[in-house]
Amino acid sequence: MHLATPAILVAARPHGETAVIARILTGEYGIVAAYVAGGRGRLLRPVVIPGNLVQADIRARSESQLPFARLELVKSRGPWLTEPLPAAAIAWSTALTAAALPERNPYPTLYAALGGLLDAICSADAARQWIEALALYEALLLRELGYGGERPEIAGLGQALEILDRQEPLIARYLLADTRTDVLAARQLLRQRLGRMVE
Repeated sequence: MHLATPAILVAARPHGETAVIARILTGEYGIVAAYVAGGRGRLLRPVVIPGNLVQADIRARSESQLPFARLELVKSRGPWLTEPLPAAAIAWSTALTAAALPERNPYPTLYAALGGLLDAICSADAARQWIEALALYEALLLRELGYGGERPEIAGLGQALEILDRQEPLIARYLLADTRTDVLAARQLLRQRLGRMVE
């Protein structure tokens, strides 16, 4: 196997002393898990951040082997990780994607939507400008995996928050039921921070 493709890094788990197991979302191949040598080292640490857009070179000798990946940074989300709301939104959207999607199943619509959501989070002046995109991304993820209905119509901040609240039990029940980590904790932190906008 040899893949060379742009990708969104959605998760990175430490492995050994300096490596990471990265999960990346590609448009053509879906989620791919790969070993990144030196991923926690000085040079690659700024690259292996969930939300970053990377150019991935992924190789494996066989389909059953965990591939090795070389990642080059295309667009960094690092500058927004010091801002509470954008950091929480990036953490939630990437953690949800990493936990919900099966490996090696292509979801080009979700790849494009996640890229658009992350761009909106990082280019907006305030959360009011991207909260609708977040609610629509969650709804799209539910629909693409067979658990959702129609695309919700959203008119304003209050309705976006209502839709986020309605979608949480569906996400917990259908998308995150089999996960071993508490992915919803990232969503609950984000929801608390969003709630302060309407207090």
